[in-house]
This record gives sequence, structure tokens and C-alpha cells, in this order.
Amino acid sequence: MTQTGKTAMEKTALLARNAALILLIGFTLSACNMFSRLASVGEEPKLSTIDSPAPLASSQAVSLPMPAPQTLERQPNSLWRPGSRAFLKDQRASNIGDLLTVIIEIQDNAAINNNTVRNRTAAENSSASAFLGYEAGLAQLLPEAVNPTNLIDLDSNSTTSGGGGVNRNESISLRVAALVTQVLPNGNLVLAGRQEVRVNYEKRELQVAGIIRPEDITSQNTISYDQIAEARIAYGGQGQISDLQQPRYGQQVFDILWPF
Repeated sequence: MTQTGKTAMEKTALLARNAALILLIGFTLSACNMFSRLASVGEEPKLSTIDSPAPLASSQAVSLPMPAPQTLERQPNSLWRPGSRAFLKDQRASNIGDLLTVIIEIQDNAAINNNTVRNRTAAENSSASAFLGYEAGLAQLLPEAVNPTNLIDLDSNSTTSGGGGVNRNESISLRVAALVTQVLPNGNLVLAGRQEVRVNYEKRELQVAGIIRPEDITSQNTISYDQIAEARIAYGGQGQISDLQQPRYGQQVFDILWPF
């Protein structure tokens, strides 16, 4: 066996070994998930324990470009606090650990239609009726007789037609309480919150995180989602219905690996 053939066989064996390893890893992960699901057959989805929602905003403290800190003017002899919405104390969220309600009212509609039509026709004729007498020698080079006056005749015609459309309609109406997890140097607040609701064997989870201005908080201690910078809003579920809507793990792996 030649060295080239041996190298080709080694490459084939290596590819087969890598494919078998990938299939083994996928089967192992699928088996682990299968055993976990079998252990919870007939049980409702478990609610998570009460924990700090700060990791929803970021795994680390938010660090953004900030102006120089400003000294807050205080009036110790006055009963009225500047900027306060209440007579004695502002009831809006302002410190770490305070709560406020996030109102999510999303009404998105998008419609896009694109059509493209392209036609192209090209023709070219070329002759060599006299070229120092060499045109007569073409009959000796080519298997059939050649007419020098009609030596080259090219003709092409192409047509391209394409169309695409997008029609999207989304509607979400939710309210969720969030927790102030950080006060930035310029006074802006970092908030994070989550909510879990279980109905029968289906659990719905809502998560929200982002950065807000204290001035945008209403007197009812609420804020709209479109006033949240770097907003991260997630709404999903777990349970039997959500599980049926997802393709099997084998199908997902096959769709990723199959090149055609």
C-alpha cells in the first residue's frame, strides 16, 4: 500500500472516530436528561428557591462611563425634601433592596414584502474569413469542416426571480415586581426581577433586568419597559406542553450536523 493510500485511510479512520465520539457524547447527554425526566414522571415542575435576582442583571457589578459624583444638597431644618413625592418621605424605589413594578406592554407589528425580477440577454458573433491564410488550416485541426465567416457564435439568456415576505405580530402584557440591585455613581438604578407561575404541569417564568433613571419612576412606584436601558426581558415556560413543542435532541443534533 502506498503512503498516499495509507494517509487517506488514516484520515478516514480519524473522521470516523471523531464522529463516533460526538455521537457518544450526544447519547450520554441525552441519557442523563432521559433519566432525570424519568425520575420526575407524574410530578409537577418544581419551583426554584427564593434567591437574590442580582445575577439576572449581570454576573459582575455594572460598570459604565459615569460623570463626576455630585454632592446632594440637604436641608436638615426643613420638613420638605427637594424632589420628594410624599410630604415626609419619597416612597419610590431609590436604594438597594427597594422594590418597584415593571409594566411590560409590547405591541409589535412588522410587515415586509420584497420582490426581485432580473432578465439578461447576451449575444456575440465572431468571424475570421481572412487571417494570413491560416484560417484554411482550421479544417486540419478540427474534426469537422469550419466556416471562417461564422467561426464563433455565442448566445446566453438568464432570468432571476425572487420574492420574500415577513409578517410578524407580537403582543405581551405583563407586570412584574423587580428589585434594585445596584445604585450607579450617577444615580441610575440597576434592577432585576423574576416571577414564576405554575398552572397544573406547566410553569411560566418571567425575567426582567436593566438600568433605569429614578426620575422615570412614577408616583405609583412603577416604570414602563421602554424606559429601561439595556433591557433584558425573557418570557418562557417549562413543562409538558413546552416539551412537546421542542424537537427531540437527536433531531436537533441531526439538523446541525447534516450539511444538505
